Amino acid sequence: MIKNPEEIKMMREGGKILARILKELAKTVRPSISTKYLDDLAVTLAIKHKASPSFKNYNGYPHATCISVNEEVVHNMPSQDKILKEGDIVGIDFGLWYKGLCTDMAVTVPVGKVSKQAKKLIKVTKKALEIGLKQAKAGNTIGDVGFAIEQFVLKGGFSVVKTLTGHGVGHQVHEEPKIPNFGEPGRGVRLEEGMTLAIEPMVNIGRHEVRTKEDGWGIVTNDSSLSAHFEHTVAVTKKGYEILTK
Repeated sequence: MIKNPEEIKMMREGGKILARILKELAKTVRPSISTKYLDDLAVTLAIKHKASPSFKNYNGYPHATCISVNEEVVHNMPSQDKILKEGDIVGIDFGLWYKGLCTDMAVTVPVGKVSKQAKKLIKVTKKALEIGLKQAKAGNTIGDVGFAIEQFVLKGGFSVVKTLTGHGVGHQVHEEPKIPNFGEPGRGVRLEEGMTLAIEPMVNIGRHEVRTKEDGWGIVTNDSSLSAHFEHTVAVTKKGYEILTK
């Protein structure tokens, strides 16, 4: 779905709000709080900005955010019983409807002092997103984006999740095209000016295989290794890309 300049302007406004909320949630992360506390705060902040959570009730999902801790990859449900502790890493994924359009963003943050390996995982995943974004320009392909992300992650000694992807976003929470975090240069959908995309590396310390928890939502690593997740919504422009969630 190609967006016109007015639609991209509204997504830019919503994305700026989303980035502010994610920054506030990340600052709030500390030992002893529940993931439900973060979910409630996200809703409060969205309402304050006259926006609404896009994940809530999407395909029946009951919460505003997806909050994934340690070996949890994505789509894990917040809970009053899930208490963060020193040394954890926590991925916060949140989407907003604002003026009828949707943006999507995720960050992974440490809880207190974490291991060197966990720090490296967060750093590599964040950098992988930056590297993937540089390929998100008109004339390039989805394969160019995924190839750049995976090659960087492999050099860091980690693996990318292959059964989950980024996606188009804007009029719907998930739009075409799917954007895997691996691929072949020059292959796949060609990017065009006006596309709005959610690019989101999901990176594991161990192997790439994942499984779905019994609740039917949460995705975790098969080998129980740590996983991190970063995501931005971007617009493909004449000159390259624009991060809308900043």
